Amino acid sequence: MTSNQQSVWKTTWPALACLLAGMLVWQFFGNATQGYIDTRSLFHWWGYQWWNPASETEHGWLILGLSLWLFWQNTRRQPATPNPAWRGRALAALLGGLAIHLLGYAVQQTRISILGFLLFTWGTLTLAGGARWGRAAWFPLGFMIFALPVNVLDTAGFWLRMWVIHASQSIAHLAGIEVVRSGTQLFSPDGAYQYDVAAACSGVRSLMALTALSLLVGYLNFRPWWLRLLILLLSFPFTYVGNVVRIGGIIFVAEWFGQKAGEVFHEWAGFLVFVIVLGLVLLSVNLLRRVFPAAVMADAAPTAAVFWSPADRAAGAWRTPLLVGLFAIGVMAMTHRFDALPVRTDTGVRLAADGINPVDLPAFIGTEWIGRRAEVTAVERDILPADTGFSRRLYVALDDPRRQVFLSIVLSGRDRSSIHRPELCVEGQGWTIKTGFAHDFRTTLTPDGRLPVTVLRVERAAADGRVAASLLVYWFVNGDRVVPSHVQRMLRGAWDRLRHGRADRWAYVLAQTDAADGDEAALARLQAVLDGTLPAFQKPLAGVD
Repeated sequence: MTSNQQSVWKTTWPALACLLAGMLVWQFFGNATQGYIDTRSLFHWWGYQWWNPASETEHGWLILGLSLWLFWQNTRRQPATPNPAWRGRALAALLGGLAIHLLGYAVQQTRISILGFLLFTWGTLTLAGGARWGRAAWFPLGFMIFALPVNVLDTAGFWLRMWVIHASQSIAHLAGIEVVRSGTQLFSPDGAYQYDVAAACSGVRSLMALTALSLLVGYLNFRPWWLRLLILLLSFPFTYVGNVVRIGGIIFVAEWFGQKAGEVFHEWAGFLVFVIVLGLVLLSVNLLRRVFPAAVMADAAPTAAVFWSPADRAAGAWRTPLLVGLFAIGVMAMTHRFDALPVRTDTGVRLAADGINPVDLPAFIGTEWIGRRAEVTAVERDILPADTGFSRRLYVALDDPRRQVFLSIVLSGRDRSSIHRPELCVEGQGWTIKTGFAHDFRTTLTPDGRLPVTVLRVERAAADGRVAASLLVYWFVNGDRVVPSHVQRMLRGAWDRLRHGRADRWAYVLAQTDAADGDEAALARLQAVLDGTLPAFQKPLAGVD
């Protein structure tokens, strides 16, 4: 081995040892949820999101490629300034990344573990390349956040969709086109065309990719961070404008050429949004370059590949991988402990004799309702953890079979992925969510006599063109309290795992009924069914959130 090779080895072996320890942790102890993606590997879990179209994260491969290219470009620009203080920063990042992963594992949030992995990767690169690689890597690794699946944007997308629809309708009216809006539907008064603006047309599905692209353009063009941030923030109104043009264009094309032409325009209008947003971003960059010429990123000549000074290389190189290795072993041991957390036997719903499923729902409610069994589909049983419990019935009014209420209970086991955000399942079954609101049903099972729920107004088009409208309500309950939202359930479940060292079994209760006779009648029908079933399956609770 030549002296140069020995020098490189002395620099890189501590980083390689830390990298190996981290890879073992995230490959075999990286994912605590075993529901929809049955794997212990964080890499498999994350990569699956990039392959799966339903995850809306297929741009992850592009983000990964751009991040690698940015790191390579940045290493050529960074000056060679050996600084022993960066070894301490690298160690802090390595240990901090493992600690963040442990937190994510404890609360069964793999996205938090990914943040820990990115921080750990920064520490590894800094340990290998010193200040030069540390400065070069922090933005590319931060840029990888845009490759995370972020389902919470679907909620924001509803309001963005409504704003887009309202603006498009207003523009059409100014042009003399009397388009009619009903919720998320736009149609001609004479019935010549009709469209339902789905969630994908809100622009939120492309928002992550467009904001990532805008941030990248700002980063490559300007040095000051306030200018880079400005370009990022501009992408939000630009995305809104692009989608208004998209929906407005569909209205105009349909008005002039008919329903089919509007559908063809819709198929290609997604590209139009990207062109508009990218064009506006580049125009803004060009104007800002003229206004702030001193802030423009200048081309930098490649610098010498010096990472650590000889003295820095020799100074306790073995200590960092030793500490990281020991900490990694501790993290792996703690993940085993979290996997063995006792599942709380006390649930918020009454259990069947098998201890897994909720108690069977009543077959009759007085002499007014009969409950027919509703079987759990094979798909549900295949994708959900094996210890997930179910109980459901379809209640039909004996005096009028058209009056029906579907009641379902899903009871989680050890894994939180037994229960997901209800809106995902609703949209996956073909329903379109129009609006949502909070509501309190009456009950004797809570101290204040109320049962807080989330209500969704949903619609679904039938094969004959008719639209079925329904009210869907849901809530979550564990052994202590009832909460009306998915976010509240996640936060309380995470706190119980951290604070009390236990895995609570949460029940997700859903009730749905036809709303053709209006919200008031539908809510009264739901209240009547809950009056006859709630005491049979839900226990009295100490609190309500």
